[in-house]
Amino acid sequence: TCSVDRFLILWKLKTRCTAYRFAGHEEGVTGVEFSPDGQVLASASHDHTVRLWIPCIHGESSVLKGHTASVRSVGFSHDGNSVVSASNDKSIKIWSVCYQRLLFTLSKHIGWVRCAKFSPDGRIIASCGEDKSVNIWDTRNKICVNSFSDDEGFATFVDFNPSGTCIASAGSNNTVKLWDIRMNKLLQNFKVHRAGVNCISFHPSGNYLITASTDGTLKILDLLGERLIYTLHGHKGSVHCVAFSKGGEKFASGGRDAQALLWKTNFDKLDYEEVVKHNFRRTHIDDPPHLLDIYPRSSHFHGVKVQSVQVNPTFDVPDKQTPDPAVIDIIPSSSISTPSTGKSEELQSPPTSSLARRSKRKAEHESGSAMHSVKQRRGISPSVDRALNHIVGQLDMLTL
Repeated sequence: TCSVDRFLILWKLKTRCTAYRFAGHEEGVTGVEFSPDGQVLASASHDHTVRLWIPCIHGESSVLKGHTASVRSVGFSHDGNSVVSASNDKSIKIWSVCYQRLLFTLSKHIGWVRCAKFSPDGRIIASCGEDKSVNIWDTRNKICVNSFSDDEGFATFVDFNPSGTCIASAGSNNTVKLWDIRMNKLLQNFKVHRAGVNCISFHPSGNYLITASTDGTLKILDLLGERLIYTLHGHKGSVHCVAFSKGGEKFASGGRDAQALLWKTNFDKLDYEEVVKHNFRRTHIDDPPHLLDIYPRSSHFHGVKVQSVQVNPTFDVPDKQTPDPAVIDIIPSSSISTPSTGKSEELQSPPTSSLARRSKRKAEHESGSAMHSVKQRRGISPSVDRALNHIVGQLDMLTL
């Protein structure tokens, strides 16, 4: 998860609950996403930068500089080789993960760009902005090939369905729209929220869509039946983000109340008519649907609203509530700044990637010698030192 408190928190919930807090951005963090293999983490920030992190106890990251205003979102390509970023500077930039440099820039929006996402095959990018347009880009030719407009409001978030044939957009005018990008046609227009929609996430089956709204609710949409089937309550205030796990068994949400909630997906296995029959006054099931409540109960964790949440694609979470997690502050050991040249980069002979080297070293650092180097870092408190030693003793070193 990430927040405007400038931190990223990596939650290790399996076996024992632990929270690793990463510092590096100079201003609030607006977006975060795991690579498809779960080995790299990308983050966007109001400090105009994108960072690539190796999720290990050393807090290593590389800084990608090129935007001239707040970066609002980041997203990986299907192969994990590229990252797309959207910014208030009205541009979309595509970066090489291996080479940690700018590949090219896409410019057409005349307002702040709120979100940009790769298609499942990586050949197309969808973007949305406050100019009330949703643009479709050809990554091969680096041109905008189509554009959808909405006079009622602007889209705050956009994403592809698993097959890559449709995109869904979340609207500031309380709507969720589904577009067929092959026929350039609006398929569905859901008006189920009482306030703006901030985020959406497709179930891996493509049959369901979950939405997060400023009205404080999450809603489950049945795309085949073209109807709202459940409304989920749990956050106190605006819900800013939501994301399914890779297999769709769980989904996570974050909101203005500084809570991150993990929910179990069971709506795809229940008979909706039977649920309504036994719960005719409610649109959600009897038991609280979220299984893990990781609300920050002390001054630790995110002190303010959660901006973005992602579930590691390699992660599996037990079906039970967890106690308050211990918090370990990760002090950055290195940070490589990668400035933009402002030009398209043609990749020649591949240099050795420092990010790849650090990823390879991740397993090697999960040993006593690595822990020794961490203990020698200045600023580590005795309580954190004891916590790290305990983790080593239990052979439970941040294996994601």
